[in-house]
Amino acid sequence: MLPSENRLRRREDFATAVRRGRRAGRPSLVVHLRSGATDPHAPGESAPPTRAGFVVSKAVGGAVVRNQVKRRLRHLMRERLAALPPGSLVVVRALPGAGDADPAQLARDLDAALQRLLGGGAR
Repeated sequence: MLPSENRLRRREDFATAVRRGRRAGRPSLVVHLRSGATDPHAPGESAPPTRAGFVVSKAVGGAVVRNQVKRRLRHLMRERLAALPPGSLVVVRALPGAGDADPAQLARDLDAALQRLLGGGAR
């Protein structure tokens, strides 16, 4: 489970990440990242936390499958939050194949997408 301060909840935050952020697609998911580098904070303040949100539509499967995919993605993102710039907004959108993917495949796709977004991979 993601800590409360790391959850993306507001519609505006989802829209900002999707519309103004960078995108990397993989077979089972698409990751949108809006880097926190443009979010200045006062010198005495700590940087805002990285926040993540998830979009899992009915195309992925029934309610049980969608909730299972969301739980897996939340667990995977929790382990990867420290690698992202402070103040970043991340939206992970599950594609229809995510319902059939095993957790290891979701982890590989998420890692590959994040690596590409953070500058580690070519298009």
